[in-house]
Amino acid sequence: MNREQLLKDVEKTVAELLQTLSAFNDDTFNTVPFEGSWTAGQVSEHVLKSSGISEIMSGKTAPAERDPDQYIAPLREQFLNFGIKMTSPDFILPSDGPHDKQALTQELADVWKKTIAIAETQDLSAMCLDFEMPMVGTMTRKEWISFLSVHTQRHTHQLKNILKALKEPAL
Repeated sequence: MNREQLLKDVEKTVAELLQTLSAFNDDTFNTVPFEGSWTAGQVSEHVLKSSGISEIMSGKTAPAERDPDQYIAPLREQFLNFGIKMTSPDFILPSDGPHDKQALTQELADVWKKTIAIAETQDLSAMCLDFEMPMVGTMTRKEWISFLSVHTQRHTHQLKNILKALKEPAL
């Protein structure tokens, strides 16, 4: 995946996330749609917490001694498999809320602007050394950006399911 493709993917992902969030009103943003589900506000907070990777990508780096795209396909395959349930690490679990839709939406837009700036200007093949992805290890900027994109796509899918459940009357 080259820089141009990565940027197109990121821009499309962000636009779809923000469009999906705009479909919630202040009440539905904090409504549990069904048992065992997060609210849209909690999903948004989780995505925001996981998007703090821009600091990791701006931190200490080293030249990659492997294919800088090595983990893109496996992460994409795993995170876009909507048939599997995943468990979030504790450090990015959302709070109970209530959540402010406008504030979270703005924070998400701001974080993604930083990520896009990194994708446009930095060496995407550099290994980010300040944090290791659980079960994977250190990743390149390109892999981190791709991860953010597929992680956000997964949760945008989740948000669409929440929105659908809230609009359909309970049986």
